[in-house]
Amino acid sequence: MIIKVAFYKGRGRLRDRFIRWYTNSPYSHVELVLPDDKGWIGIYPPDSPRVRKNTLNNNNEYEWDSIEFEITRGQLDSINDFYELTNNQSYDWVGMILSHTLPFQVKRINKWYCSEWVAYALALSGVIDWKSLKLYNRANIPPNILYNILTKERQFSSKVIKFRSR
Repeated sequence: MIIKVAFYKGRGRLRDRFIRWYTNSPYSHVELVLPDDKGWIGIYPPDSPRVRKNTLNNNNEYEWDSIEFEITRGQLDSINDFYELTNNQSYDWVGMILSHTLPFQVKRINKWYCSEWVAYALALSGVIDWKSLKLYNRANIPPNILYNILTKERQFSSKVIKFRSR
């Protein structure tokens, strides 16, 4: 089965434009897309400032890039278990801002930002080797850094595609 990591590059809101400018990135947000497009998992403050699973109704395929990963049933179960453990946990505004301005990570318990949650979900489920992500050695992991890590990890066996909504 296939899971996708979808990176938002659309114009979006002022917040999206600020994140792209501040991180010098084409991406402002990340979501995990479940197999067969059965739902998106993420945390996006303007829509939901908590970890949630939903159906994203965005018909503009040009606003998203995604990276596909072949996963096992066990890995999907681990992602769903991590989601159940973190469901409704809040957005980590303090941790995100301080981690991007200080030379060390500030991680608040039970709080996340989008790319951080996706990185942990991929590492804890074994989709990506935790040594590749080096979460233990990062002050922050904005969407563009996660994108670069994942494309490097998958450069020979995965393709970067335009995401097409149904």
